[in-house]
Amino acid sequence: MLFSVAGFELPQMKFMKLGSKPDTFQTDGNSVRYVASELATDVIVHVGDVKFYLHKFPLLSKCARLQKLVSSGNEGNGDEVKIDDIPGGASAFEVCAKFCYGMTVTLNAYNVVTTRCAAEYLEMHETVEKGNLIYKVDVFLNSVIFRSWKDSIIVVQTTKSTSPLPEEVKIISQCIDAIASKASVHVSKVDWSYTYNRKKIAEENGNDPSWNGLRNRTVPSDWWVEDLCELDIDLFKRIIMNIKNKQLVSSEVIGEALKAYAYRKLPGSGKNVIQQNDLAKYRNILDTIVWLLPAEKGSVSCSFLLKLLKASISAESGETVKMELAKRIGHQLEEASVSDLLIRACDGEETTYDVHVIKKILAEFVTQDENSVAEMENGCEIQEMMRPGILSEASKLMVAKLVDGYLAEIAKDPNLPLATFTGIAEIVSSYPRPAHDALYRAIDTYLKVHPGISKSERKKLCRLMDCKKLSAEACMHAVQNERLPLRVVVQVLFFEQVRASASSGSSTPDLPKAIKDLNCSSYGSSRSQTTNTDEDWDAVASSEELRALRGELAALRLGNGAVQERSNGAVESKAAISKMKGLIMSKRIFSKIWSNKAAQENSGSDSSESLGSANHDEVKSTPTRKGRHSVS
Repeated sequence: MLFSVAGFELPQMKFMKLGSKPDTFQTDGNSVRYVASELATDVIVHVGDVKFYLHKFPLLSKCARLQKLVSSGNEGNGDEVKIDDIPGGASAFEVCAKFCYGMTVTLNAYNVVTTRCAAEYLEMHETVEKGNLIYKVDVFLNSVIFRSWKDSIIVVQTTKSTSPLPEEVKIISQCIDAIASKASVHVSKVDWSYTYNRKKIAEENGNDPSWNGLRNRTVPSDWWVEDLCELDIDLFKRIIMNIKNKQLVSSEVIGEALKAYAYRKLPGSGKNVIQQNDLAKYRNILDTIVWLLPAEKGSVSCSFLLKLLKASISAESGETVKMELAKRIGHQLEEASVSDLLIRACDGEETTYDVHVIKKILAEFVTQDENSVAEMENGCEIQEMMRPGILSEASKLMVAKLVDGYLAEIAKDPNLPLATFTGIAEIVSSYPRPAHDALYRAIDTYLKVHPGISKSERKKLCRLMDCKKLSAEACMHAVQNERLPLRVVVQVLFFEQVRASASSGSSTPDLPKAIKDLNCSSYGSSRSQTTNTDEDWDAVASSEELRALRGELAALRLGNGAVQERSNGAVESKAAISKMKGLIMSKRIFSKIWSNKAAQENSGSDSSESLGSANHDEVKSTPTRKGRHSVS
C-alpha cells in the first residue's frame, strides 16, 4: 500500500507548466498534425510516419538542428525535413514544437526524459536563445524530480526507451544517485511516500496508546526495497552498487533488497522451471543478484542462498556462480534445513537429487574449519580470523544432524551409489553426535531400498554408525532388523546389556579377569574353528538367530541379576563364568567382543571398538575397578 509518514494523503505527481498560449495543434487522421493559424505553414517536418505542418520562424529561432537541416536543403526542397531518429518520436517532438510556439505544455515524470532528450537532439541550448527548453527541463529535474522519491523511480524507468541519449546527458546517472542518496538517509528523515506491503503493526490497528496517526510511525529500514523491485536488472544493479558505495546502509538491508528482487523477478520457487526462451533473461538476473551479494556473512539467509543455487542450476548458470553460492552456503550451513538441501538433479542425471553440489557445500564447511585451525597454528589474530559459528561445537552438531536427515532422504533413491552415500556421511564423521538414531534410520532406509548390495557393502555401510550411541528405541528396532549384518545385531545387544547393567547399578562393562582369560584363550586357541567367523558376522541375521540372541541376552540379564543378589563372591564369579562360557561356546559371536575388550584393556585402554566409531577421541575409557566384578 502507499502511505506517507507525513500524513494520510496519497502522493501527488510533481509537474511543471511551460508557456501560456492556448494549444492550437490539430490532428488530421493518425499521420498529420498542424497548427490552426491564419498564416500558412511553410515547413513540413517528417517524424517517422507523422507529418507536422509548421512555421519556420518559431521553430528555427529555438532549434539549431532544424536551422541546419532547413539551410542544407535550400538546394533541393528546403520546406521538408526528416528527423526519424529523434528520441521519443512524434510525441516528444510535438512537446518541443509547442514550446517553440509558446503554447502551454506540461512536464511530468513520465515525459520529462523524452522531452529533455528530444530538446538535446534538436539542440535547444541557451546559446541559441535564452531560457530555452533544455535549461528549463534541467531546472525541473534538479529542483523537483530528483527531490521526489516516487518521481525519481518513474523517471529512471522511462529512460530505457530513450537510450543512449539519457546516458549522454547524464540524466540516468543523476537520477540513480538521487535514488541511492534517498535510500541511504536515516529513517528518521524519511518524510515522503513509498510502497511497503507488510502485515499491520500494533500502532496501525489502534492498539498502541501512543498512536498519533502516521506521523509517529516507525519507518522500516528497508522502506525503499519494494519500489526498486519495479526496475530492470541493469538499473537495479547500478542503484544497489551506488548504495553500497555510500556505505550507509547495512548489509542485511541490502540483502533484503536482493531477496525481494529475486522473488519478484525470478520464477516461483515451487516449480523451479524456466522456459527455454526466457533462459538468458533469468540467468542474467540471477548472476547479477549473486554478484551483488554483500560479502558479510549472514547478510542473506542460508535458505535464500540455497534457493538461488537451485535457480542457478535450472538457469544453467556458469560454474563460477554455482561455486560462489556453494562457498557462501558452506559458511552458514548450520542454518539450513533438510528440505533446503534437496536440490533436484538436472535431466539426464541418474540420481534424483544433485548430491554432488551438496558434497561441495559440505567440503566448503569443513574447509573453513580447517582453515581456521591452520590460522591458529600460524599464530594469526584468532579473534579477527575465526568465522563466528563455523568453529563452534554447536555448529558442527547442527551440521551433523542436518547431514543425517539429508542422508535419510536421499537413501530413498534406488539409483544412489553406496560410495556417494558413504562419502557424504564420512565428510562429517568426526563431528560429535549425542545419538546416532538419525544415522541409523538413514542406513536402514538405504538397506531397505537397496536389498541387492553385497555383504562387504553392508559392512562398510554399517561402520558409519556407533552402536553405543543408539537410543533404547533404536536398539529395540535394530535387534529385530533382519537387514542388518549379524555383527551389528550382536554389538547392539551387547551395548544394550551394558546400558541395562549400568542403569540397574550393577557392574560396568569391565569383565572379570577369568572371563577375559577364558575368551582370549578361546579365541586364540580355536583359530581353526573360527576361520569363517568374519563371513558369518557379515551375513544378514535370520529371524531365528535374532530370537536366539535375544533369548540368550535375556538369560544373561537374569543371571546378572541373580549374581547381584548372592553374597558369596566365589560362587558369583564361578556361576557367571560358567554362563558366559556356555554362551561363547554356543555362538562364538560374543567372543570377538570379549577378546577385543581384553586386548584393549591389556594395552591400557578400556574402550571397545564399535561400528562407525571412527573417532577414537569420542570413546571414553572406564577406569579399572578394584574388588569384585560381575558379568554384564
